[in-house]
Amino acid sequence: MDFLSFFRISFKGLKGDRGIHYDTFTEKNPFLANHLLRKIKKLNTKAEKEIIITWSRSSTIIPTMIGHTIAIHNGKEHLPIYITDRTVGHKLGEFSPTLNFRGHAKNDNRSHR
Repeated sequence: MDFLSFFRISFKGLKGDRGIHYDTFTEKNPFLANHLLRKIKKLNTKAEKEIIITWSRSSTIIPTMIGHTIAIHNGKEHLPIYITDRTVGHKLGEFSPTLNFRGHAKNDNRSHR
């Protein structure tokens, strides 16, 4: 049983046969914020390398970004990330952690209960 036939069987039971067809599967394009794409194209035409600051953590890394440094916002500051060929296909937010674990408190009386 292949991947798509599994979904055809499972969705048919949920929706019935209301004219919804799951036979054709079209691949979605990766999301990339328009302002980020414009900045990268502009830097590629000028052949310059600058740090690009962005808040768009949900943007997907595409091959035209390779070689650029993008500063991604983590909620407090922008962390610069150098884009390589190994990061293509990932989201920008994967490389900028929002939570930093600082360790457990040493003198926490509640932990001894």
